[in-house]
Amino acid sequence: MRKEYDFSKMEGQQNPYIKELKTQVTIRLDKDTVQYFKGLAKKTGMTYQNLINLYLRDCVETKKEPRVQWSQPA
Repeated sequence: MRKEYDFSKMEGQQNPYIKELKTQVTIRLDKDTVQYFKGLAKKTGMTYQNLINLYLRDCVETKKEPRVQWSQPA
């Protein structure tokens, strides 16, 4: 192994995985929702953030839409 390396002739290269990189966002989740995913995380050995991402990814791939009903004004 050399003490020094010359990187001056090194050429840059496009990251082939650039489209797969994640975007960091901040969202507010209900406490019980976070606790649920943290419990799953302990069982699976994955981080709860990764589990939430996997669940949301599944929703995207299956085109799952939330059931939202707003109450009618009186």
